[in-house]
Amino acid sequence: MIRFIFVALFLFLYLILGIPVYLILRLICKINKKAGDYASLRLVQWAFRVILKISGTEITVLGEENVPDEAVLFVGNHRSYFDILLTYSRCKHLTGYVAKKEMLKYPLLRDWMKALYCLFLDRDNVREGLKTILQAIDYVKEGISICIFPEGTRNKNEDELDMLPFHEGSFKIAAKTNCPIIPMAISGSADIWENHFPRVKKTHVILEYGTPIYIDQLEKEDKKHLGAYTQNIIHEMLVKNKAQL
Repeated sequence: MIRFIFVALFLFLYLILGIPVYLILRLICKINKKAGDYASLRLVQWAFRVILKISGTEITVLGEENVPDEAVLFVGNHRSYFDILLTYSRCKHLTGYVAKKEMLKYPLLRDWMKALYCLFLDRDNVREGLKTILQAIDYVKEGISICIFPEGTRNKNEDELDMLPFHEGSFKIAAKTNCPIIPMAISGSADIWENHFPRVKKTHVILEYGTPIYIDQLEKEDKKHLGAYTQNIIHEMLVKNKAQL
């Protein structure tokens, strides 16, 4: 319970004390957008690493060399709110996350997310959902990577190998830009918090990046079912890494 209190306290202080920092960074962006964007990225990554340290999370990262130096579509399984911290803290370049629209209800947090190119998806509104995907496509064309968790929600199944079906729509981001898809397998993240809520527990997590998927190199049938194809690759990595936890 102590770890949970410290994590919550740090997050609260960061959001409150970070208000003037946020305003300064927005001003920097008006003068030099790239400098302001990267300063925001590194600051949030620092905060995420502090939270992971407080929570006692030990991270083993595999295959990071598979991430090319260009805009990509990161695709991962989703078991924990900590998945965002685990993956975003590893991003070398600007990366926007596709989040659920409900995140817009949280002031300060939503402002940081917008500044970091996060997008808010309304799955109940097809037209608005399409706008979000089109904006993500524009971001990739501008050199900004996008990260999605295509299960659509946090997977609460008892066995992390039992993933929810991947929604195919989000893969249009890669199909329309021809950017590489980077599969991410996150093993053990639910043991940080969700499996014993509200306690935050010292945990070993494995984050593995698979080899890039280039759509133009796939068979016709695999191109038609990119979600299922990518999910199978992630499942294989999860099976392999389960024995290491």
